[in-house]
Amino acid sequence: MEKMQFKAESKRLLDLMINSIYTHREIFLREIISNASDAMDKLAYIALTDNAVGLDRSDFAITITRDEENRTITVSDNGIGMNRAEMEENLGTIAKSGSLKFKQEMEKQEDIDIIGQFGVGFYSAFMVASSVTVISRKYGEDTAWKWVSDGADGYTIEQTARAAAGTDIIMTLKADTDDENYSDFLKEYELRSLIKRYSDYIRYPIRMEVTKSRNVAADGEEPKYESYTEWETLNSMVPLWQRAKKDVTEEEYEAFYREKFFDFNKPLRTIHTSAEGAVSFKALLYVPGKAPYDFWTKDYKHGLQLYSSGVMIMENCADLLSEHFRFVRGVVDSQDLSLNISREMLQHNRQLTIIARNIEKKIKNELKNMLVNDRENYEKFYEAFGRQLKYGAVSEYGAHKDAVQDLLLFFSHKQGKLISLQEYVDAMAEGQEKIYYVPGENRERLAKLPQVETLAKHGYDVLLFTEDVDEFIPQTLMTFAEKSFCNASSEDLGLQTEEEKKEAEEKAESLKGFLTFVKESLGERIKEVRLSSNLGSHPVCMTPEAGMSFEMEKYMKKANPEFAFSVGRILELNADHSAVQALQKAMTEDPVKAKDYAELLMYQAQLMADLPIEDPAAYTDLVCRLMQ
Repeated sequence: MEKMQFKAESKRLLDLMINSIYTHREIFLREIISNASDAMDKLAYIALTDNAVGLDRSDFAITITRDEENRTITVSDNGIGMNRAEMEENLGTIAKSGSLKFKQEMEKQEDIDIIGQFGVGFYSAFMVASSVTVISRKYGEDTAWKWVSDGADGYTIEQTARAAAGTDIIMTLKADTDDENYSDFLKEYELRSLIKRYSDYIRYPIRMEVTKSRNVAADGEEPKYESYTEWETLNSMVPLWQRAKKDVTEEEYEAFYREKFFDFNKPLRTIHTSAEGAVSFKALLYVPGKAPYDFWTKDYKHGLQLYSSGVMIMENCADLLSEHFRFVRGVVDSQDLSLNISREMLQHNRQLTIIARNIEKKIKNELKNMLVNDRENYEKFYEAFGRQLKYGAVSEYGAHKDAVQDLLLFFSHKQGKLISLQEYVDAMAEGQEKIYYVPGENRERLAKLPQVETLAKHGYDVLLFTEDVDEFIPQTLMTFAEKSFCNASSEDLGLQTEEEKKEAEEKAESLKGFLTFVKESLGERIKEVRLSSNLGSHPVCMTPEAGMSFEMEKYMKKANPEFAFSVGRILELNADHSAVQALQKAMTEDPVKAKDYAELLMYQAQLMADLPIEDPAAYTDLVCRLMQ
């Protein structure tokens, strides 16, 4: 029997196929099963117009058999099969794809979907097999042929027998090594797992003989179990996302979510969508009810499961999800993807970009709908993932702010609940031109700030920012609905009329000596002392020098312990308050006590601003001294 050689520098090319193109050995089964599916698709297409085939779609199936003793895995189909010439062309010529040729020759049919394009998937078998045997009989022919190769030194073809049209791929696994345990692929559970993971939605049943257990004891006797085997279909075949929404129940959506993503919490939202056009796809997306335990860690892998014609290509395709929506789970299936030769990655991302853009719109619309029409669940969602939306708003210098700003919630001092920026603007008092906020560690403390009290008296609401990322939001958005943001704890509230400003300037000038005395009493601890009209019933407050707030300073020092910059402290005094007037009086009557009063007011201002007191003992001594 003549031994023929592969074409096109076969040894080097085949070695490249086996060792370089694919990154995971386990995908060999995906590739072989996909080829079997293609073969049955071809015969199913012929059966549409040829009654002689004698098969309809329900008659096609893929069977998998394993022989642990002989270390073989066999994948069989009852598809179109191959004759000798086609074996030489498709198996003997590397990268010759019969599926691609078929796709090019046939018009696109609704029920025909050929997976293979490159003609290299078959050779992935050599990643795990020391030899591969192909037995095939072409539909319409009586002769079967056997192709055998060890993957290195060519192949042989000889005539053989097969009862009906179809193909058997027999893979003899390599011997185990210290680095690779090829025997694992002979295990029933491993094959089940690989089929479920990569080929669950192949449209034809994938059957394998599996081991089960049953009770053979008579009624009333102690249970007695025996093992038995039976053929079982291992794949789902028709994915949920391929079915019409009206035909899928909520229970089915939830069951799919639990099974696919191992989350036993009910998802808050299910998005079942599809698109036709330049890139067609179907998607099934879920908004989880709770964040996974590792969501905020670097180990968390986000992205959507990506399928091409029902075959899983990527487990976590991050390119399909914007970072601000990284909490979404789901699957995307498209026939229009330009895959690389291994089907493990994409050749380019133009199609992904189109799909991702469409998915982003769907997610945002669903979240906005939940915000408006299902506020209770939206706030549950926001508790779990609101911070991620905020990070999305400020990341990349605000490149994605338009996508998420309408979804952000902050606590309203006036309303006592979470509200959106749009809800804040809609409820603004007449004449209000700014969106006021104050940053800090907790709402209770922020609510007692003098500036908040003053704004409340004017009927203005204040947003209470209590997360580190919150203060970056105004700096990134700059405006919302043409309203600028104002940090009420550090910026001019803009409440004074021109006449009131003039009166304040005149009063400050008249008390210039008093302000200088207070500044000199406090020394370098205070950058400036000035009068304020924003204090209401409070005598004093501490505000930062223009630029960075106290909370931002805390954040920077927490993020980088070597951060040495300190914001200048400005002490603001309420000249109409009795405590400040007592300080004025003491300045002339008892300068030493006046200095103590100035220090006490500074400490009070620090406490209200939630700033640390550098020397608590000195503060205690001061209070005790003034009490004597």
